[in-house]
Amino acid sequence: MNSREKIKIMCRNPKQFLKELINKKIDLYDIEINKKSLIVIINESDLPKIDKIKYIHKTSVVGYYGKKKIIYFFKKNNLFIISIIMGILINILLSNLIFSIEIETSNQKLKRIIEKDLKDNNIEKYHLKLTNKKKRLTKDKILSKEHNIIEWLEIVEQGTKYIIKVQERKTNLEEEKCYPRNIVAKKTATIRKISSSAGEIVKKENDFVEKNEVLISGLIYNKEKIVSKRCAIGKIYGEVWYNVQVQINENERKETLTNKSNYGVALNIFNKEFYFNNKYKIFQKKQYNIISSRIIPINISIVKYEEMKIINKKNNIQDIDEYAMKIATEKINNKLSNPKIINKKVLKKQLENSKIIVDIFFAVEEDITSYQDIREVDIEEIQEKKE
Repeated sequence: MNSREKIKIMCRNPKQFLKELINKKIDLYDIEINKKSLIVIINESDLPKIDKIKYIHKTSVVGYYGKKKIIYFFKKNNLFIISIIMGILINILLSNLIFSIEIETSNQKLKRIIEKDLKDNNIEKYHLKLTNKKKRLTKDKILSKEHNIIEWLEIVEQGTKYIIKVQERKTNLEEEKCYPRNIVAKKTATIRKISSSAGEIVKKENDFVEKNEVLISGLIYNKEKIVSKRCAIGKIYGEVWYNVQVQINENERKETLTNKSNYGVALNIFNKEFYFNNKYKIFQKKQYNIISSRIIPINISIVKYEEMKIINKKNNIQDIDEYAMKIATEKINNKLSNPKIINKKVLKKQLENSKIIVDIFFAVEEDITSYQDIREVDIEEIQEKKE
């Protein structure tokens, strides 16, 4: 498409000059007549024709359209645009560098081991951050290598800092400092797995046990007589039951992202924000700071506007099971930190005050190991009572 220009023509008789333009068959897209000037939008190719009109006048370009407008804008603002692009590139680079690594453990020896393992896997200061996939592979690699000394490890990203959460394997330490104790049930459950390396197992798999009931005893018997107290060592996994209630609005209004987005600029000055080039009524935004100052309260950001649309959904009590189950599963996962769910089912549903209330049953396998101190237990006193 031919580029257009907005021109201002200074002359004695603008109306007469307009007639000359029409006679020359110049395409006019907008006309503004003033006392001593004529402002029109023309095709760029028609400008030489106007200059040849034998009528006293002065022509000046006051605006551009089409490709020439873009070229003019870039020429006029090239330093600013280059600064923005450089700022974005520097910001992207800096935000993808690791400036700090914090290992959360009080064991200095373990800390040094983890530091070396991280360095061997290119996790150190002023190196680029890892992708999520590479982070998972690195975590698994370190866990596999140091399985004798660490129980669990997680790499958490906070801005430009990596926080390494590590849990030391305490098994050997526990056995060295172990005191006379029973292993009891942390929760009411049905036993699914039970293992012991010290103590007397008093319950078996599939037994139903109450909270605080003894599972592995630290009291050692010879026939029916207690002969000693020991530290019971073992692990018990049980099936625990939970009821989760979910409330869902009969009529739901949800905001969801479409695939449409565009970029603009945000200006924050004196704690007031101004957004430019946003095309959407409902949107969410992602901001990337490019210019900021601690002296003057000003901040300029590139903003990605992502269009959102509102969906009005009518929920039906007969077809709500799958949706309710999804919400309930998220709740149980958050409560128990990704448990092993054995079974789940909807127990009942009811409609109250435009809300669908759904009760859902979960059977979860989890560690129910807990401890009961028996250091103060008097063996002779117990024996006397039995006799």
